Amino acid sequence: MSRKVAVIGMGHVGSTVAHYIVANGFADDLVLIDSNEDKMNADALDLKDAMPNLPYHTNIVVNNYSALKDAEVIVSAVGNIKLQDQPQADRFVELPFTWKAVNDVAPKIKESGFSGKIVVISNPVDVITSLYQQLTGLPKNQVIGTGTLLDSARMKRVVADEFNVDPRSVSGYNLGEHGNSQFTAWSTVRVLDQPITKLAAERNIDLPELDKESKLGGWYVFKGKKYTSYGVATAAVRLVNVILSDSRTELPVSNFREEYGVYLSYPAIVGRQGILEQSQLDLTEEELQKLQNSANFIKQKFNESK
Repeated sequence: MSRKVAVIGMGHVGSTVAHYIVANGFADDLVLIDSNEDKMNADALDLKDAMPNLPYHTNIVVNNYSALKDAEVIVSAVGNIKLQDQPQADRFVELPFTWKAVNDVAPKIKESGFSGKIVVISNPVDVITSLYQQLTGLPKNQVIGTGTLLDSARMKRVVADEFNVDPRSVSGYNLGEHGNSQFTAWSTVRVLDQPITKLAAERNIDLPELDKESKLGGWYVFKGKKYTSYGVATAAVRLVNVILSDSRTELPVSNFREEYGVYLSYPAIVGRQGILEQSQLDLTEEELQKLQNSANFIKQKFNESK
């Protein structure tokens, strides 16, 4: 069985996802779809020009929705990041644009007979993941948002810098909305094999300041280059590979949590069938309240958009 992946939306993030997949031989077949035909064909040609110097071959199909029928994973990167380039903007400024785009794309996915997993990067990701699930009719466990997989990585980078360790030696999660209401669940974070709350007390480390610093990460990147790409594309491709390889990895991704009645980021075991099992964290009262607030906010935004 060939590993077939599709990327819909070839902007900064979608094209970075495609390049990462091709450069590392993560897929045998790659379907690329974008409404901008010229950009799409240029990207496909550019990727093909890379192949003679790569150790892998990837078959590339362009703008063909019927090719999605036997794809294992679709990555949705549709969006318009330029909309965020204004004072006080957040990810919700993209909602009217992305809502309309997904209402166009999702029925075509359904029509193709696609029955695999959808990985959603499109912002605001929790609302858009929910919309994809409703419009495609796919089971909830098969539609997953990258969610706070990126925010958790930013938190790990900040903590790693503070303790002078590799960020992969930090464990723990940011939870909730991939947006302004997300938060670091410090009760879940460990570094140097200790709870960070214990170390912070011993070493006089300001955790709210670290939280703020990790939240600002995306803003710094956006301010400098007017979009973010490597961090979120890497998170998305990691999620794709976890699905393709059925590796059953615990990741903080946007998944439908029955108790909140909404898609939000919370650790879950991910494998070939999508969300296989949902984790249950032992959160503090304050963290549970923050999570509830985040859930309420996502729900409100989804209902407003209908």
